[in-house]
Amino acid sequence: MKGVELKQLALEDKAVFDGYLRERRHELAQYAFPNIYCWKKLFAIQWGVIEGALCVFFRDPTGCFLYLPPLGAPPSAAMIWECFAIMDAVNKNRRISRIENAEEPDLAGFLALGLRHAPKSHDYIYSRAALSALRGDLFKPKRAAVNRFIRENRFVCRPYQPADKEQCLSLYKAWMRGRGETIPDPVYRGMLADSLTSLEVILDDFAALETAGLVVRVGSAIRAFTLGCALNDDTFCVVFETADLAVKGLSQFIFREFCARHEGFRSVNAMDDSGLENLKKVKMSYRPRLLAPAYIIDRADGQ
Repeated sequence: MKGVELKQLALEDKAVFDGYLRERRHELAQYAFPNIYCWKKLFAIQWGVIEGALCVFFRDPTGCFLYLPPLGAPPSAAMIWECFAIMDAVNKNRRISRIENAEEPDLAGFLALGLRHAPKSHDYIYSRAALSALRGDLFKPKRAAVNRFIRENRFVCRPYQPADKEQCLSLYKAWMRGRGETIPDPVYRGMLADSLTSLEVILDDFAALETAGLVVRVGSAIRAFTLGCALNDDTFCVVFETADLAVKGLSQFIFREFCARHEGFRSVNAMDDSGLENLKKVKMSYRPRLLAPAYIIDRADGQ
């Protein structure tokens, strides 16, 4: 910890983060600045440069961990052990100290340092062109749902505007209540509440975060919205999507439309499934071209 100055994450740090994040191509959604910044109300987020690498620490009442592997320099023994020392100074149980969201190319470097890895999750990555067109028998049910929505509703689909914020939050809260009643598991309900908090952060700083959005108004109300951001030069990340489930075909419509409106990108990252079987089933039904794995890095016993 000596000599390492950690700063509280602020919106004006975006340019610094983007510089480090773009030094190497990343597949996982966590490597987009909005997907770091959105957690600032749930975690104390601090960052610093250690041995030439940007290191991002998340802390809450349960402990402290490194949200991403160090960015901008290959992992060295001095760098990694300094990171673990910072975490160990906070964590009562040193097993809590860990590195989250490591990608496949990171593993060899950590293995060389005697660290171990375990699977965490995977992101769903799709062909943007395939999701925009929905051609072929595999996508027939999706096309039918989209066509049903178009046929049965008078609607307006347009880019998100800051004036839409309160309606979008109200829609999410209504959706959250419905999902919480359907799946009363307290862990799931906690995830929904955390997502609401992170959504509020993104909508508060929508323009400065360089996010894009789309809303669908049916009648006098917004019944669906989606938000996303660029992950790399050819991949766009869908960060949020909420649709009124009572409007048949609406969720399929807004997903297709959002993909269609980002012609400059080859791929769409729809993030992970949060370990939920129903969400996994939906995301697999869109035929991902790649499941990008994320790993947790920690120390072997005795280190």
